[in-house]
Amino acid sequence: MSDFGINLERKEKIAIITIDRPNMRNALNEAMWDDLDRVTDSLRDDLPRVVIVRGRGDKAFCAGMDVSLDNPQIVQFAKAIENKDEKPVETLIYRLRNAVDRLVSLPVPIIAAINGLAYGGGAELASRCDLRVVDPKAVIRFSEVSLGLMPDWGGGVALTRLLGPGKAAELILTARTVNAHEALEMGLVNRISKAGKVLEEAEALAESISANGPRAVRSALEVIRKSCDMPFEQALELESKRAVSLIASGECYHGITAFLEKRKADFPDA
Repeated sequence: MSDFGINLERKEKIAIITIDRPNMRNALNEAMWDDLDRVTDSLRDDLPRVVIVRGRGDKAFCAGMDVSLDNPQIVQFAKAIENKDEKPVETLIYRLRNAVDRLVSLPVPIIAAINGLAYGGGAELASRCDLRVVDPKAVIRFSEVSLGLMPDWGGGVALTRLLGPGKAAELILTARTVNAHEALEMGLVNRISKAGKVLEEAEALAESISANGPRAVRSALEVIRKSCDMPFEQALELESKRAVSLIASGECYHGITAFLEKRKADFPDA
């Protein structure tokens, strides 16, 4: 449990990160960014097989950055704008993106359980996860340009790779709201849960992943994440090398033996 609005819970092989500030639509302030770093460090030191990210309550997944003057980061931001000083802005932008980078670079699948509105940075955070489950009433909006801003948590790049430049341009440049069914249709989310059951659906998805070979999941995930940045032949080479290392690790012994014996495999932690 955290004092700053980012909570970490572990359920066997699954870790659940909760953005816990429902009275502010789970918007992140300075203290919460520091706490997110600590949570990420804890997960890196003791890796689960899957991580779920969700927001507290039924109204919001995350409304992005807390832009109130109660947030010291916004006070610094305002002063930098007044002085037309890029350096403090640069420091802040890289500080925020680095925290998101560190979380989503954990070598295990990251699932966003979008329980309510995901606006601005919240939409970016969701787009940077590997998988997204959404409540039927949830909405997603890349709202930054409506405030004279642009995505800066890495979400613009992530959305472009997820949907392609045309669709990403439409969502980012219009700042329009997307409902759950449209998000599913366009491939922005993977599945829609039953009403009020998004965490349960995300946990079921996480459990189906965690039942598989942890080395196999992590190796396949690495190829999925990195291949978008690589020429085709280089991506194929990465896949082959990871497959060789995976087979040589012996993890497949547990899976193949269980298959031949017609039972469920019980894979040890990697």
